[in-house]
Amino acid sequence: MTTTHDKEKQLQLEIAPRVERDLPGVEVLAVELQSPDHFTVYVDRPEGVDLALCEHISGLLRDYTREYSVDVSSPGIERPLRTPSHFAHVIGRRVKLRTSDKQRVKGAVVAVDETHVTVDEKAIPYATIVRANLIDER
Repeated sequence: MTTTHDKEKQLQLEIAPRVERDLPGVEVLAVELQSPDHFTVYVDRPEGVDLALCEHISGLLRDYTREYSVDVSSPGIERPLRTPSHFAHVIGRRVKLRTSDKQRVKGAVVAVDETHVTVDEKAIPYATIVRANLIDER
């Protein structure tokens, strides 16, 4: 049985290369299933994300609309974090995450390596992270 997390990883592996190849400078941060037939693609680029970019990416992903409702969005304040480089950019800031064994962790990112992120004093393997987001500190 395919889990939601497995389906998200599969969609990420399909969508990220397509978008990043066709739109250099755009990074697909995460693909998140909102329901079994609806997903959101979170994207970013150095000059920011605007409606025209979201529409362009939606066009690139038109073939997914046979099975899914597709949204394209900027990362927002509570940006998704998935890769070592995402976590490296937020060292010292607070995050919340959920792991495949249903642990929920909130705290400051204190260290990052190729296989783990350390939140407060807890080392968490990237492979077990289902969701992770920056916490809005405003």
